[in-house]
Amino acid sequence: MKLGNSFRPIMMIFILVILITGVFAFWVYNALHSPVSHSNAERYIVIEQGSSSNSILQTLEKNNVLQAPLATKLYVRFFNMDAKMEAGDYKFPSPISPIEVINQLKNGKKRTKTLTIPEGWTRFEIAKRIVKEFPVAPSLTEKEVLKLMDDTSLIEDIDSKAKNLEGYLYPTTYEFEFGTHPKDVIAKMVQQFKSVWRPEWDRLALEKGRTKQEIITIASLIENETKIDSERDLVASVIYNRLERGIPLGIDATNVYIAKLLGRWDGIIHKSDVEVEHPYNTRKIRGLPPGPISSPSSTAIEAALNPAKTDNLYYVLNVEANDGSHHFYNNATDFSRGKADYQRWLAGQRGN
Repeated sequence: MKLGNSFRPIMMIFILVILITGVFAFWVYNALHSPVSHSNAERYIVIEQGSSSNSILQTLEKNNVLQAPLATKLYVRFFNMDAKMEAGDYKFPSPISPIEVINQLKNGKKRTKTLTIPEGWTRFEIAKRIVKEFPVAPSLTEKEVLKLMDDTSLIEDIDSKAKNLEGYLYPTTYEFEFGTHPKDVIAKMVQQFKSVWRPEWDRLALEKGRTKQEIITIASLIENETKIDSERDLVASVIYNRLERGIPLGIDATNVYIAKLLGRWDGIIHKSDVEVEHPYNTRKIRGLPPGPISSPSSTAIEAALNPAKTDNLYYVLNVEANDGSHHFYNNATDFSRGKADYQRWLAGQRGN
């Protein structure tokens, strides 16, 4: 009887401890997994290098991101001791639970900036955007960024004769950490070009008797002549047919490029731009210009390597379709009619 009487209080205490532990565990679990709204979802919160877990949690508590600090500290202290909370610049969505905060902190991430380079941009436009989006100290001018683009060591394995990186700065959308130096931005764009270039393209270029630089030059011309993917191989066929017959390419985009090279482009092709004696003036030279005139996309490169089989020598904007597409011609007479239609349309547009 005495043993039984003494056993009951012990059992009661044991049950009470279990109940309290269960309630506490439930509270901790619920606190850790319950998303809570906060007002700093659009702000970056900086976690400095070398910060202790306690100081990190205090920073998040002060910024109202972490609203169950005790439960979180207990979790980190007793159940997630191996978790490393990385330094970085964080945006915490709202609502967010403490467990989601901890998981996000495991993947330290610096603040990033998106950089979009449109297809057909020259290195001049690219340099201007880099200067704007990636300021550094000491600051760099557009001319200084263009100078960085003269570092052809980045493409020695591609184009040993290149004077600059024109054509090899691949047009796409990039993500960089804040504070990235323009030199590293440029290097990433060249690396992207190399990753896009396919091994079989070397074989196709060889079959055509063209160097990689010539293919990129042709692709850059195609990129500027049409944005309609389905007709890029047709534009390519005109370029190849003219090259084979020794007919000047007559591509106005090269005259625009000359004006940019000479620092006098104002948005209009002037008579002086057309008549200038220059190796890029495809109205006067026979053959390809000395190098690319812009950054071509993979579809333009594909077209340069796989031109359509036609006898076309001319094309003019299809004003009826008004979608950027072209009419193609294999003789000067038909082309003259198409050009006359285009010029009448153009005069009407200017009149409006």
